[in-house]
Amino acid sequence: MKNLKYLLMGALFGIILVKSEVISWFRIQEMFRLESFHMYGVIGSAVLTGALGVLLIRKLHLRTLGGDPIVIPKKVFTKGNIFGGLIFGLGWAITGACPGPLFAQVGSGFTVVIITLFSAIAGTWAYGWLKDKLPH
Repeated sequence: MKNLKYLLMGALFGIILVKSEVISWFRIQEMFRLESFHMYGVIGSAVLTGALGVLLIRKLHLRTLGGDPIVIPKKVFTKGNIFGGLIFGLGWAITGACPGPLFAQVGSGFTVVIITLFSAIAGTWAYGWLKDKLPH
């Protein structure tokens, strides 16, 4: 019961991903071919919403539901961000999914995406194994 709220929020988020068509391989291909504004509009809306949320957290000194202060650490930019972004974008273009929508795609019945999901899990495991040997 403790994690029911997370399950419900995840299900709601999955429904939003499906209804907004951001899990559609065709929408993602349209985006990478610069043929449609749909995905750019969704991503731009998400960036603006996130930026507004961070601004409100900082200006109003908001706290978590448990009363703890919300701390957003500064990020250090490294060349690893560029290589990681390129690998991420390449995987996104090939498979038509980034990690979040994978679960919504599987839940929508696109069972072939299970291969992509297992590949993402294997990639995460490989990163954890090689993390100390990679440039950061």
